[in-house]
Amino acid sequence: MERSALQTAAAIRAGETTALAACDAAIARIEARDGAINAVVIRDFARAREAARALDAEGPDDRPLFGVPMTVKESFDVAGLPTSWGVGVHRDNIVDRDAVAVTRLKAAGAVILGKTNVPVRLSDWQADNPIHGRTNHPLDPTLTPGGSSGGAAAALASGMVPLELGSDIGGSIRVPAAFCGVWGHKPTYGALSDLGHRVPGTDGASAALGVIGPLARNPEDLAVALDILADIPLPRATVDLARPRILLLTAHPSARVDSSIIGAIERVGEALAAAGATISSARPPIDLAAQHADYMRMLGIAMTRGGPARDGKVATLSHWFDLLDSQARLQRAWSLLFERFDAVIAPASGVNAFPHIAERNVARRTLTIDGEDTRSASSSPGRGSPPSPTCPRPACPSGSTRAACRSACRSSPTVTATTTRSPSPRCAID
Repeated sequence: MERSALQTAAAIRAGETTALAACDAAIARIEARDGAINAVVIRDFARAREAARALDAEGPDDRPLFGVPMTVKESFDVAGLPTSWGVGVHRDNIVDRDAVAVTRLKAAGAVILGKTNVPVRLSDWQADNPIHGRTNHPLDPTLTPGGSSGGAAAALASGMVPLELGSDIGGSIRVPAAFCGVWGHKPTYGALSDLGHRVPGTDGASAALGVIGPLARNPEDLAVALDILADIPLPRATVDLARPRILLLTAHPSARVDSSIIGAIERVGEALAAAGATISSARPPIDLAAQHADYMRMLGIAMTRGGPARDGKVATLSHWFDLLDSQARLQRAWSLLFERFDAVIAPASGVNAFPHIAERNVARRTLTIDGEDTRSASSSPGRGSPPSPTCPRPACPSGSTRAACRSACRSSPTVTATTTRSPSPRCAID
């Protein structure tokens, strides 16, 4: 079993290995495993080895990611490498400065091996573009690993790297984490700097609702990476780990959820109850349908930068302010709910990893839920709710241990359950 990020750094500090050896081992894994997956599409192995040698020359220190080899999502700027967002005209867009997040990871001792695949303009639950082609699920090449951080999740799930850097506005961290059975965290809006994560040729403001965040195979790595990336020290939730109060939310009025996912979450609840947690399945006193509708309107405005919606209508500034007011009311409502519960466990997606879809217009797609074709837009309960779009949401595998689930509760009040690495979910909490 490959070491976690923290285990790798600890092994280097203990003299059990070196930064260069850890780097070489990760490169060997990528070269051996990535052929059928196509996750690590931009490889910077020569400079990674140089960085590892430099760390070894300095000698081990207490930086949390000292010598840890990792990759980052293609949409993040890494000096000397191209950033295209999967758009063909930007294939030769070589940048000269690291994104702030990449700078912070390097300062913490990480060694960047390269960049992982994305869909065009990060706008799909798949990872396929005309520059780098399609990324496949590590367990089944006929399935997608999700998107838009699909290459990131596939690289983690296949064991090529222990840590990744992704981004999320409509599920782009949570969905691939769910499909591949790894950990991912969508932080609170504005908590992490996204400078250096921009559509090529632009240098404007952060995308409304858009955030960046870490993905990992191990929850402790996820928590440490979040601290490294944060602009300011983040508060920790105070949770009675002997008896946490958990709300299971498996149904949504606007989105169907496959019964296999509902079953996995219910088994998580049973296992946590056996460990001493107080479990509730009560319907929250919040209009989830209205919340989801408002979120989708906000997402549409953010993705089009105020352009026409599918019905041809253009949102006004007054309409946007109304949506912000609705968001503020929802935040207060969820804050009241979290006075009664320490965490909410809900689906990251209404479906498991699905077969590759050639149709690029998401509105025309259908996905299979319990054997029935369903509009893909109706299978996304975890994107905008719960809770409100600006709240933090870690995605955790349903096959996690009790300690790992408690770690997620400690770092964030909202836990979005994912499946295991299997394309079909199962629960193995013990």
